[in-house]
Formats: sequence, C-alpha cells, structure tokens
Amino acid sequence: MPFTLQAEVLSTDGTRTPRELAVERMYNMGSATRDADVAVHHQKEVADAGVKIAFDIPAPRIYPITPQALTTATSVEVHGSRTSGEVEIVLIVSDGEVLVGVGSDHTDRDLERVSIVYSKQTCPNILAPTLWRLSEIADHWDECVLESWVDGKLYQQTPTGTFLSPEDLLRILDERANPPKSDYVLFAGTIVALDGKLDYGQEWSFRLHDPVLDREIRHTYRLEFLMDEMADGFRVPLTVEAG
Repeated sequence: MPFTLQAEVLSTDGTRTPRELAVERMYNMGSATRDADVAVHHQKEVADAGVKIAFDIPAPRIYPITPQALTTATSVEVHGSRTSGEVEIVLIVSDGEVLVGVGSDHTDRDLERVSIVYSKQTCPNILAPTLWRLSEIADHWDECVLESWVDGKLYQQTPTGTFLSPEDLLRILDERANPPKSDYVLFAGTIVALDGKLDYGQEWSFRLHDPVLDREIRHTYRLEFLMDEMADGFRVPLTVEAG
C-alpha cells in the first residue's frame, strides 16, 4: 500500500483543490545544477563538515528514500543538534501530471559523515502542502526563485534556473532509477548557503517565489530535539566511538 499525503493544488485563478497524494517512491538528488561548477560550492560546504561524496557516481547523484520520511508538518523531531535543512525544488508525478512544490531535505550532518543515504533517511523530508501545476509555470520556470531562512536569517537564495530543468530531472531519474510510471516524489537538490557554511538552528523556513505570476509557496517548521527530553545521566550517546 502506498504512503499517502494530504496537500492542495493552487491554480493560477486562485482555485485550491484538495489532493490526496499516493507516494510509491521518493528520491533525493544531489549536484543537479546545470553548471557543474556551481555544485562544487555546496560540495565543499558539506566536505568541510566531514562528508564524503561518491564522486565516482555521475552527477546528479540519486538517493532513494522511503516515502514514510515525507511530511508536511510544522514541527518535526530530530535526535542531534547538528541537523540542518536546505531548500529544494520538489517534483511530484501524480495522475498523469507533474506538480511542483518546494521542500527541505533535512539532514543529520553527523550521520552524513558515515552515510549520505542514511543521514537523509533519519530526518524528515519536509514538503510545503501547497503545490502548483508545472504546466502553469513552464514558460517562465527559470525566473522563479528558491529561498530559505534559519531562525529568521536568510540562508539560501537562487533562481530555479540554477538547476536542471524539470524535464531533464525526470528524464535522468527515469534513466537511472526506473521509477514507477506515476505516484513518486523527487527532491531535486540544493545550493550552497549564502555564506558558504552549513548552519544549525531550530526554525527553518523556505519558499518558492514566482515573480511573473506574483505568488509563492512558503512553509516553516520547527525542530523538537528528542534527546533534550532525557534527564542528565540517562542520555544514550548518539554515536559510539570505535575501538
């Protein structure tokens, strides 16, 4: 049985249509920029945090994630304090059409040193519950803008044209991952922070802005740190040193 998610599709005429999305598969991409040199900045950003990227795998690299990690919540639970979000284009193939959204691929940066796939799986992938139809913005796609904030500070900002087009993203996914014909979600990669450094905080906001149609999708979520609930002396270590 597929995972289901409640959302709404906002049309250009202002109509909001509730939509129950069936999600059979979910994928996260990395280094999905049109100019490969642009991706290097984010690669350095995570490398400075001790993350090793599998450069022997051609970009964009694809990380399969269980759909149960997907949420539209405004409060999400994490274990460690070294977790951070990042704004991403989200493409959803559902009922014969492509829907566009915006999300945050929240990641445990300590676990990411060991496994990028596991680090993405252990934290939620947050999706704003409002979606647009790709067909309504395809003619001015490159003019849209992605932004994120951490604790109220602007963290990331880039035009959607920085990344591969939706058509290319879906084509590459189809060639390399054999997704189902419908009912899947693709988080399409991110960009370096404005100051070139990973940041950590409690409140994360992100948006997709369409300046041509003068509309946006925005979402905010706060972190709940599970280990903070444990009394001193009873907190199990998050990692175990080898040896």
